[in-house]
Amino acid sequence: MIIDHIKQAESKTIVSDLVKDTSIQVLVGEKEGWDSHVMRVLTVEKGGHTPQHKHPWPHINYVLEGHGTLQIEDDLHPLSPGSYAYVDANTLHQFKNTSNEPLKFICIVPKEGHQ
Repeated sequence: MIIDHIKQAESKTIVSDLVKDTSIQVLVGEKEGWDSHVMRVLTVEKGGHTPQHKHPWPHINYVLEGHGTLQIEDDLHPLSPGSYAYVDANTLHQFKNTSNEPLKFICIVPKEGHQ
């Protein structure tokens, strides 16, 4: 069991040519006792984005703060606090921040989806 606060979780900047101004915090994963999945929080700064990519696992997302878009294949979907999405495996997707505040969202993936 773990009870903690996001302020205590280490934040790591994602370094990639495909990512802009995005960081990640792991809240719950194998180290905390969840052997099959990882719960992370991603923060996308103003003008930033995650990679436009697809992978062989699905994931679940829930927006905590900010506004942005989620591209699913060729469609853009607006995001705001309270928005959530289930992204199927092998589906092209990308999160972008369209606001002046950080876009912060929970992302839950199977452990093979977390490097």
